[in-house]
Amino acid sequence: MKLNSKLGGLWMKYKPDFQSLKFKLWLYFILFAVILMTVLWFLQIFFLNTYYEEMKIKETNKTAQLITMHYGDENFINDVSKLSSNNDLYIHIETSDGSIIFEPGSTGIKPTSYLTYLHEIGNLKKELMESSAPSVALRIPVVGTNYNTLAYATYLDRTPGNEVMLYLFSPLYPVGSTISILRNQLIYVTIISLFVATMLGIYLSRRVSKPLSGINRTAKELAKGHYGIRFRGGHYSEIINLADTLTYTSLELEKASNLQKDLIANVSHDLRTPLTMVKSYAEMIRDLSGDNPEKRNSHLQVIIDEADRLNILVSDMLTMSRLQSGVSKLEKTVFSIKEATESILQSYGVLVEQEGYLILFDCPDNLKVYADEAKIKQVISNLLNNAVKYCGTDRTVYVSVKKQSGKVRFEVTDHGMGIEPSELEHIWERYYKASTNHVRATGGSGLGLSIVKNILSLHNVDFGVNSKLGVGSTFWFELKLA
Repeated sequence: MKLNSKLGGLWMKYKPDFQSLKFKLWLYFILFAVILMTVLWFLQIFFLNTYYEEMKIKETNKTAQLITMHYGDENFINDVSKLSSNNDLYIHIETSDGSIIFEPGSTGIKPTSYLTYLHEIGNLKKELMESSAPSVALRIPVVGTNYNTLAYATYLDRTPGNEVMLYLFSPLYPVGSTISILRNQLIYVTIISLFVATMLGIYLSRRVSKPLSGINRTAKELAKGHYGIRFRGGHYSEIINLADTLTYTSLELEKASNLQKDLIANVSHDLRTPLTMVKSYAEMIRDLSGDNPEKRNSHLQVIIDEADRLNILVSDMLTMSRLQSGVSKLEKTVFSIKEATESILQSYGVLVEQEGYLILFDCPDNLKVYADEAKIKQVISNLLNNAVKYCGTDRTVYVSVKKQSGKVRFEVTDHGMGIEPSELEHIWERYYKASTNHVRATGGSGLGLSIVKNILSLHNVDFGVNSKLGVGSTFWFELKLA
């Protein structure tokens, strides 16, 4: 009972996963080796004799051409003797009157089929003499077998009365020892191939599956909320690219998580302040200034201002959410950028009249652009709000619209403290606070520039900021000229 329990535990521990990439890669290598060996065995069993026969015919024809080409050379007889012994051929050369020029075994033991070949030479000679072709070839059955011998005859010299004829005999079947050697060799090749395929399959399957298993384990950590972790790719481009993509995703999720935490913290702070103010001044009206019209109106104005601030904050958060979620779509039309800007500047008349701000607008032409008018107006309004907050002691803001290279360039310039170069790329982030005197005013939501970035990115246009410490900043964007 205990033995069965242990065996069951070992099986569960080392049980192969038949759906895993590791197992299937190993299986594919084994199947490939088995198929390859099956094809080799099939070819040897069913096609070896046919293939051997075709090759021997080609080899015999090639040898006959070679002998014909070198007939009359000084070492002709030695060359023919070498060809006969090296190519398993019986070569016989004689003249038309029966004089033998060359035959194997003329100086030693003659081949066992010598008498058979001598008998067939007469038939070949008759066929060649009666044929108009330069050569003839016959298949001679081997007695007692299913094999044939190729008998080939051609002229080496066709001088009338002194013809020289070449006879070649080539067995069209492999000898038994050759077949036995090839089959024994194929058995070893089969065993070695299956062993190598097994080892190679195990090695490559582990090499491929190991980094994927590592990626899977790391992804589980990512799913638990451990952002910022890095994935390792291994040795293959596809897996490396997958790991790089997941690492990028992990880092972006970490950014998103940090931004979410910052957003919640900042929004909580921004909501708590006006709500506290509203509650405090409401209690003051109830307890202290309810019967004093002047104090009551002053306290009520604070409540109204804080309610307006809450309204701006909620409105900007809703706008930001729609832009980032893709719900807000562009509705592009052709409109005048000059008229759109002037309509927004009218709302700043109170600042100009009561607080001494100076807003200068320069737009020489009535330029038409193709964009979402409502969203571009929001961009202009947010940039103006930002410039008014940080315009400096001279309280002057320059708004410039000009045409260049088929585009309209819109610029808003202030004479504030400027922005540190290291902080320029961060000012478009939500609730980012620069270190150079850029503390948000009570009337802002901290989302203005982030909304500008999202709207302009949605339009796929260029935008940016040029700033110098102690001189001021210029925010700009470009639109396509209609």
